[in-house]
Amino acid sequence: MIKVAVAKEGNQVSGHFGHCAGFEVFDIENNRIMERTFLPSPGHTPGALPVFLAQHNVNTIIAGGMGARAQELFNDNGISVIVGATGLIETVVTDFISGNIKSSGSVCQEHGHAGSCGEH
Repeated sequence: MIKVAVAKEGNQVSGHFGHCAGFEVFDIENNRIMERTFLPSPGHTPGALPVFLAQHNVNTIIAGGMGARAQELFNDNGISVIVGATGLIETVVTDFISGNIKSSGSVCQEHGHAGSCGEH
Protein backbone atom coordinates (compact mmCIF):
# COMPACT_ATOMS: atom_id res chain seq x y z
CA MET A 1 0.00 0.00 0.00
CA ILE A 2 1.11 3.54 -0.77
CA LYS A 3 0.17 6.45 1.47
CA VAL A 4 0.08 9.80 -0.33
CA ALA A 5 -0.31 13.14 1.47
CA VAL A 6 -1.44 16.18 -0.49
CA ALA A 7 -0.84 19.65 0.97
CA LYS A 8 -4.36 21.08 1.06
CA GLU A 9 -6.11 24.44 0.91
CA GLY A 10 -9.84 23.90 0.51
CA ASN A 11 -10.24 21.31 -2.23
CA GLN A 12 -7.08 22.48 -4.03
CA VAL A 13 -3.43 21.49 -3.79
CA SER A 14 -1.75 24.12 -1.63
CA GLY A 15 0.84 26.17 -3.47
CA HIS A 16 2.40 27.04 -0.14
CA PHE A 17 3.31 23.70 1.49
CA GLY A 18 4.53 25.06 4.82
CA HIS A 19 1.36 27.05 5.44
CA CYS A 20 -1.32 24.63 4.25
CA ALA A 21 -4.33 23.89 6.45
CA GLY A 22 -3.38 20.25 6.51
CA PHE A 23 -2.90 17.15 4.42
CA GLU A 24 -5.42 15.00 2.61
CA VAL A 25 -3.99 11.49 2.99
CA PHE A 26 -4.87 8.71 0.55
CA ASP A 27 -4.23 5.01 1.13
CA ILE A 28 -3.75 3.57 -2.35
CA GLU A 29 -3.64 -0.13 -3.10
CA ASN A 30 -3.77 -1.80 -6.52
CA ASN A 31 -4.26 1.63 -8.12
CA ARG A 32 -7.41 2.26 -6.06
CA ILE A 33 -8.07 4.69 -3.23
CA MET A 34 -8.87 2.51 -0.23
CA GLU A 35 -9.17 5.25 2.38
CA ARG A 36 -9.03 9.03 2.55
CA THR A 37 -8.42 11.02 5.72
CA PHE A 38 -7.51 14.57 6.69
CA LEU A 39 -4.53 15.36 8.92
CA PRO A 40 -4.59 18.93 10.24
CA SER A 41 -1.21 20.59 10.06
CA PRO A 42 0.55 20.65 13.44
CA GLY A 43 2.05 24.02 12.45
CA HIS A 44 5.15 24.88 10.54
CA THR A 45 8.19 24.45 12.72
CA PRO A 46 11.21 23.93 10.43
CA GLY A 47 11.89 20.22 10.01
CA ALA A 48 8.74 19.06 11.83
CA LEU A 49 6.39 18.29 8.94
CA PRO A 50 8.55 15.56 7.35
CA VAL A 51 8.78 13.78 10.71
CA PHE A 52 5.05 14.30 11.36
CA LEU A 53 4.07 12.74 8.02
CA ALA A 54 6.62 9.92 8.39
CA GLN A 55 5.00 9.08 11.75
CA HIS A 56 1.73 8.69 9.81
CA ASN A 57 3.45 6.27 7.38
CA VAL A 58 3.25 8.63 4.40
CA ASN A 59 5.34 7.49 1.38
CA THR A 60 4.80 10.48 -0.94
CA ILE A 61 4.04 14.19 -0.45
CA ILE A 62 2.43 16.24 -3.21
CA ALA A 63 2.52 20.04 -3.02
CA GLY A 64 2.67 23.15 -5.14
CA GLY A 65 5.97 24.51 -3.87
CA MET A 66 8.60 23.51 -1.35
CA GLY A 67 12.07 24.65 -0.35
CA ALA A 68 15.19 22.61 -1.02
CA ARG A 69 15.80 21.85 2.67
CA ALA A 70 12.23 20.60 3.16
CA GLN A 71 12.59 18.34 0.12
CA GLU A 72 15.83 16.97 1.58
CA LEU A 73 14.19 16.32 4.95
CA PHE A 74 11.28 14.48 3.33
CA ASN A 75 13.72 12.32 1.38
CA ASP A 76 15.72 11.69 4.58
CA ASN A 77 12.48 10.44 6.15
CA GLY A 78 11.79 8.06 3.26
CA ILE A 79 9.11 10.24 1.67
CA SER A 80 9.15 10.96 -2.07
CA VAL A 81 8.43 14.56 -3.05
CA ILE A 82 6.30 15.76 -5.95
CA VAL A 83 6.24 19.54 -6.35
CA GLY A 84 4.68 21.78 -8.95
CA ALA A 85 1.22 20.22 -8.58
CA THR A 86 -1.82 22.48 -8.97
CA GLY A 87 -5.56 22.09 -9.14
CA LEU A 88 -8.18 19.90 -7.53
CA ILE A 89 -6.84 17.32 -5.09
CA GLU A 90 -8.98 14.54 -6.60
CA THR A 91 -7.60 15.23 -10.09
CA VAL A 92 -4.00 15.32 -8.86
CA VAL A 93 -4.39 12.02 -6.98
CA THR A 94 -6.06 10.39 -10.00
CA ASP A 95 -3.13 11.60 -12.13
CA PHE A 96 -0.70 10.21 -9.53
CA ILE A 97 -2.38 6.80 -9.57
CA SER A 98 -2.33 6.67 -13.38
CA GLY A 99 1.32 7.76 -13.49
CA ASN A 100 0.52 11.07 -15.18
CA ILE A 101 2.02 13.36 -12.55
CA LYS A 102 5.69 14.08 -12.22
CA SER A 103 7.55 16.44 -9.97
CA SER A 104 8.57 19.67 -11.63
CA GLY A 105 11.63 19.56 -9.39
CA SER A 106 11.16 23.25 -8.72
CA VAL A 107 12.64 24.59 -5.54
CA CYS A 108 11.37 27.63 -3.73
CA GLN A 109 14.24 30.09 -3.46
CA GLU A 110 12.57 33.09 -1.91
CA HIS A 111 10.86 32.82 1.45
CA GLY A 112 9.54 36.34 1.76
CA HIS A 113 6.74 36.24 -0.80
CA ALA A 114 3.19 34.94 -0.66
CA GLY A 115 3.29 33.19 -4.03
CA SER A 116 3.92 29.52 -4.66
CA CYS A 117 6.76 29.24 -2.20
CA GLY A 118 7.31 26.00 -0.35
CA GLU A 119 8.33 26.86 3.17
CA HIS A 120 8.77 29.96 5.23
